[in-house]
Amino acid sequence: MSPLMNYTTQIEAVKTVGEIQGILAGHGAKSILINYGDDGTVEALAFKVLTPQGDVAIRLPIDPDAVLKVLTQQNRRGKVPRRYITKAQAVRVAWRIVKDWVQAQMAILETEMVKMEQIFLPYVLTDGDKTLYEAMLDRHFQLGPGGGG
Repeated sequence: MSPLMNYTTQIEAVKTVGEIQGILAGHGAKSILINYGDDGTVEALAFKVLTPQGDVAIRLPIDPDAVLKVLTQQNRRGKVPRRYITKAQAVRVAWRIVKDWVQAQMAILETEMVKMEQIFLPYVLTDGDKTLYEAMLDRHFQLGPGGGG
């Protein structure tokens, strides 16, 4: 297994989030919300897109703690130098990976094979401020009773 993508990045999360904002706005996002932690670290990015059914809110996945865990594991295997094993680096890496993923998704969108809401379906926000994925996880991936007979 090769080292984690973007593990050497020095680009600050706030700059990467700005790049993500530009990508999303250029592809139809109607509003973008950024949440910051007490320490000023970008913790979340959500946005809305207009669909034939109305506005749909989406929150991008970001988990620097998971990234830090992978970097730590890769350090133990000699694949990532110790200097990259910090919370700040994990935040930078996590956002760079999300940016690259969003760019790739927008390339698929540009082919007109998919719609924006289709790409981000697991991350659509439901009534409880949970993503659709989180809501489905709570329901053991069961949609509930059908309406047909």
